[in-house]
Amino acid sequence: MWQGLRFNIKMWDSELSPDMSMRQRSGEAFSLEHGLSSDATILTMLPGSRMQEVARMLPIFFRTVQHLSHTLNDLSLVIPVAPHRDVRTYVENVVRSVPFPVVLIPGGSLEKRYGAFNASKAALCTSGTAVMELMLAKLPCVVAYQAHFLTECFIHLRKKINFISLPNILLDSPIVPEILFRACTDKNLAAKLSEVIFNDEVRQLQVGSAERMLQVLYEPIKRQGNLFAEELGDSGLSSDVYSPSTIAALTVLYTDKHRRMVHRN
Repeated sequence: MWQGLRFNIKMWDSELSPDMSMRQRSGEAFSLEHGLSSDATILTMLPGSRMQEVARMLPIFFRTVQHLSHTLNDLSLVIPVAPHRDVRTYVENVVRSVPFPVVLIPGGSLEKRYGAFNASKAALCTSGTAVMELMLAKLPCVVAYQAHFLTECFIHLRKKINFISLPNILLDSPIVPEILFRACTDKNLAAKLSEVIFNDEVRQLQVGSAERMLQVLYEPIKRQGNLFAEELGDSGLSSDVYSPSTIAALTVLYTDKHRRMVHRN
């Protein structure tokens, strides 16, 4: 699994919420480094980290942006590639037939990832830890996921939550659009991605929700520091430095666990 953005929880507001000028400079530097036009519409694609999901989702992502290519000025794509040789080889082979400029960056590089996020207009993302990073980077995105039919049926039977991406779970609201399973077609994704790119209200909903999510993540720690520290201790993780996706997952588990305790009492 890729390493998530790591940070000291006491410092996360300053580290995860750089001002607009800092993000703009980071994005401009990324575009300049990779020879992308300042007028280009840059989209980041995060098809996953495992070979199976990358092979399933990347072709759908490419077909999705082809539907929108006539509406986007100087379309360019950025793909953070998971640090696995088979995944990188597959991605390199696939992008040769793509009719747009594609920049491949090492997915394990925090600096490269956030440079790409800051340069991008929007992102397509396979559900996973990357959704948290996109939200905290204030880059609007669409979450997509496909699975085998039997897997989909099993998930529908067993699911106890309404969403699959952590920002939506934490905020208990469909802030980030999720196009899932049989609905996950290139045409459906293109329609939703178009909204995320061109509808300012939809974009601002995601961008503005980043601060709310930080508060949701921080609140259990602030109010129940010792109890939450126990959750972290039980997880075997460092109590000082850990990823936002880990904090989010533990927040969900913590909230659910203590909600059930209250109901039992």
